[in-house]
Amino acid sequence: MASVTLAESAKLSQDDMVIGLIESIVTVDKFFQMLPFDGLEGNAIAYNRELTLGTVATVGVGEDIGPDVASGDNQAERLAAKDAATFTQVTSALTTIMGDAEVNQLIQNTRSDKNDQTGTQIASKAKSAGRKYQNLLINGVAGANNEFAGLLTLVPAAQKVATATNGENLSFAILDALIDLPLDKDGQVDYIMMPRRTLRAYFALLRTLGGASIGDTVNLPDGTQVPAYRGVPIFVNDYIPTNQVKGASAAVCTTIFAGTFDDGSRTMGIAGLTARNQVGLHVEDVGIHHTKDERIWRVKWYCGLALFSELGIASADGILN
Repeated sequence: MASVTLAESAKLSQDDMVIGLIESIVTVDKFFQMLPFDGLEGNAIAYNRELTLGTVATVGVGEDIGPDVASGDNQAERLAAKDAATFTQVTSALTTIMGDAEVNQLIQNTRSDKNDQTGTQIASKAKSAGRKYQNLLINGVAGANNEFAGLLTLVPAAQKVATATNGENLSFAILDALIDLPLDKDGQVDYIMMPRRTLRAYFALLRTLGGASIGDTVNLPDGTQVPAYRGVPIFVNDYIPTNQVKGASAAVCTTIFAGTFDDGSRTMGIAGLTARNQVGLHVEDVGIHHTKDERIWRVKWYCGLALFSELGIASADGILN
């Protein structure tokens, strides 16, 4: 008589099932926990940036300014001394990140003994929404696929470090030039952000100093530590592309950022945006599918990004490995 087969014996037993899921899709982004969020009443926020200053002049005793100024010293300056300040109005709008978790009710009610089927799908959608925002924070293009503008498109030309025509390796000189550019907090810089490969290059620079240790760190509110340069915390962000082109260096370059966070005054650096009456991720029970035995749960987030001051951001592109 033949022995019982493995397949047959499996009908009378069940393999152990680990409760919970082991994550294999992970992006470490400590910058995300530091980014402030501002709640909006409407679906957009408008703010004014200085474009030109109101003009002034040095005036002697009895001299006039304005259109009736007589000839004399600094006439052109006195003629313009009544010019008013001008401004540029900028609007940052919210978009919606959304996804539906649909779970068959037979599966939910018969196969949720180890892991709740609905809870697992909702958690996965929420994780995807968070990752989507982190990606748009860097790579978003306003007007494309309902995206908001990310940092790569928000940095003005005047706030970019001049690197070599064909790119160049990371150096302390580049980092010094980078953190010199944000000025909206009287020169205080809240962050440096780079992809993981560039952080390894930074550590390599430190080791060339001869006996120097990687001891310059900053403690975050959650108790974790991140490396720092000149007291400015360095955040790893692997959503920053490492296949950018600069000159003859095709698809091997990346960008590093430095800047400030808004302090709640809506005048400095960057801030995330969300709806004031529905802050952050929201899970909504849509109900049973109209033709299937499936319950639909909608995960959604009304969100965006604002760069209030263009002096609160800087970048250096063309960084090789």
